[in-house]
Amino acid sequence: MSLHRRIYADLEGRILSGDLSPGDRIPFEHELTDRYGCSRMTVSKAISELAGRGLVTRRRRAGTFVAQPKAHAAVLAIPDLRAEVIERGQVYGYVLLVRIEREPEGTDEIELASSGRLLDLTCLHSADGAPLALEHRLIALGAAPQAIDVDFQTVPPGSWLLDSAPWTEAENRISAVAADARASRLLQLKPGAACLCVERRTWRDGQGVTRVWQTFPGERYDLVARFSSAHSPVLAKEPRR
Repeated sequence: MSLHRRIYADLEGRILSGDLSPGDRIPFEHELTDRYGCSRMTVSKAISELAGRGLVTRRRRAGTFVAQPKAHAAVLAIPDLRAEVIERGQVYGYVLLVRIEREPEGTDEIELASSGRLLDLTCLHSADGAPLALEHRLIALGAAPQAIDVDFQTVPPGSWLLDSAPWTEAENRISAVAADARASRLLQLKPGAACLCVERRTWRDGQGVTRVWQTFPGERYDLVARFSSAHSPVLAKEPRR
């Protein structure tokens, strides 16, 4: 085994075993150079390969740190963020920021509300204390009237809708966006940082149920779908080591 592969394997083993946790700094390059008795170029090559696999992130002047695990979701599925975080063995966090019952405004909202009122919610999801998604959601009370009595201080609206308001049709729209001032503050990002925005609408028998915009830090979330050439799309989560 070449020396740079040995350095890579040693660091990879410490990361995957949990000896080095997400957010931990790995030894500085000069420390690894001394430890392995090699050139800085050899160490840099090993670290670059770790970064390429998404295991570490480099921060200028600060060092190299173990990356936060990325969340994964099937592009065509409707994910339950709470269930996904718990499934990965992480601690799920949720905060309701805004809850307003109001009349619809504009053509799109009037179409969603279908002569009823809207429940307007903004919330923040986290995994192991790190912000995962900023969510803005509209729920049509005509389609899901029981939502008005739900304590969304403790129950994430997406989880509740999947359990209590079945849908028959859905549309996902995924786009790359730059974090605005509010998103950067709540997601702990630099203004203008790259994010993924998932806009989703669901209907039940032609009646709108909900419309949601979920903004994810680009470095912490992957969207994955697996397809079969002979059948309808087969949805699957793909693990990232």
